[in-house]
Amino acid sequence: MDRHSSDEDDDRQTLIHQNDTKHLPRQISTSPRASTASRSGFHIEELESQIRRRFKLTFNKRYLFAIFLPLVLIPIFLSTDIRSLFSSNISSLKFNKVSDQLKESQLQALYLLNQQLTSLLSLWNHTFVNSNDNVSAVQFDDIKASLLKQITLNKHIQQTLLSPHKTGNTLQNATVLDPAYAGYSFDRCRKGDLKFSERRTIEWKPKPNKFLFAICLSGQMSNHLICLEKHMFFAAVLNRALVIPSSKFDYQYNRVLDTEHINDCVGKKAVIPFEDFMEMKKNHAHIDRFICYFSSPQPCYVDEEHLKKLRSLGISMGKLESAWKNENIKKPSQKTIKDLEEKFASDDDVIAIGDVFFAEMERDWVTQPGGPIAHKCKTLIEPSKLILLTAQRFIQTFLGSNFIALHFRRHGFLKFCNAKKPSCFYPIPQAADCITRMVERANTPIIYLSTDAAESETGLLQSMVVLNGKTIPLVKRPPRNSAEKWDALLYRHGIEDDPQVEAMLDKTICAMASVFIGAPGSTFTEDILRLRKDWGTASLCDEYLCQGEGPNFIASEE
Repeated sequence: MDRHSSDEDDDRQTLIHQNDTKHLPRQISTSPRASTASRSGFHIEELESQIRRRFKLTFNKRYLFAIFLPLVLIPIFLSTDIRSLFSSNISSLKFNKVSDQLKESQLQALYLLNQQLTSLLSLWNHTFVNSNDNVSAVQFDDIKASLLKQITLNKHIQQTLLSPHKTGNTLQNATVLDPAYAGYSFDRCRKGDLKFSERRTIEWKPKPNKFLFAICLSGQMSNHLICLEKHMFFAAVLNRALVIPSSKFDYQYNRVLDTEHINDCVGKKAVIPFEDFMEMKKNHAHIDRFICYFSSPQPCYVDEEHLKKLRSLGISMGKLESAWKNENIKKPSQKTIKDLEEKFASDDDVIAIGDVFFAEMERDWVTQPGGPIAHKCKTLIEPSKLILLTAQRFIQTFLGSNFIALHFRRHGFLKFCNAKKPSCFYPIPQAADCITRMVERANTPIIYLSTDAAESETGLLQSMVVLNGKTIPLVKRPPRNSAEKWDALLYRHGIEDDPQVEAMLDKTICAMASVFIGAPGSTFTEDILRLRKDWGTASLCDEYLCQGEGPNFIASEE
């Protein structure tokens, strides 16, 4: 206890002594009590003196501050809207809070979208490794396209949400799966596999001086071309050269077709123009047998006026004979090659066979890509070189590589379609809706319009073909303009105003489209589909207008 007190006293004395040596003069009393008293009094006085000096200094600073503060605040007050200053600060705080909440919501949405996309891609991988045999190719592609559309939509939403977080060209703290680069895209309207290598064909080997005279009279040019193609099959089966009809009896085929192209493809002189045939026969030819494929409604589907035209051309003939007694164009029966050989084979030099446009024989064989005859080309009956080049120049000028072609037949089609069950004549709004769906499906920016419709109809159609707020252009061939050179070849050869040339030009453009929409019941459409199939341009999306649905309104019968 005493030891501890002694230690504290020694420490206190040491501390006092250290303080005193700094401030006290050396001449002081050595008496312990007096020394202690004098040091304590001096220390108190010094402390009071320090306090007074500090208070005076502090008072002076506060006094000066009080004087100058109003001088500083008054100009600020006069030049600044204090209320708006504080309100803007409050608004800024509120905005920052809302902005943070929005950012958090966006990131949460992105997380959910990424989860959804992962599930969609997993479904894609597990569902479409192999197609189901019980599902048609069209249905399968529709399901596949719908799923891909959702994946793409998911991706676009993610990109939109991430756009505020962009730094330059990069996205901060986010990853967006891109189906296009991950192998999850496909061309829904891709070209079909037509399997040319699996074609069933027959060799066309004409015997010397054996000819088949083609008779094609039903309908317009498209019907005649289909009839001519079937006559070529007859000629190949019967080993005869085919004589192309005269322009005085039929259409002027040499303006739209290249007969030498057919011979080059076959490798033989299989097709002969009428003028060359008559020159061989010294301008007088005799048809040894005139055989009618159809006996009803009239033999050979030929009237007396056309028979007179043949005679006026220097052609003589015997009586018409029917191959079958009850073969009617309205209900043609299926025939085989054996049937054809039995009824039309002959040792005569020149035979004629009546119109075969409606003939039904070896359908799968005749309608296969490239046709039933062996040849080295894509197809035997195709547009002339001039028309083909003109079509290519038109596409390069107005359309580009990705376009839909639409054959929109209207003139005379209302009554024709309404006689069919179901009708094939659609109101403009319904047709526009069907066309718009195809535009979305095919992802094409423009449509080529081949039509005989009035301007009132095409104008309304144009105004209603709209996708995502954007009008899809309907392009028709414009009137002649000397400043445009795409059709110069036709003018140079003097065939620019021929309606058959214009029709074939329309067909050629349609045949080269990415996707084709045809008019049901039209042979113009059927010939385009034949060309697309033969050229390999046919798309899985090719179809008739509003295919699978009937008109939403049909007028009463007369």
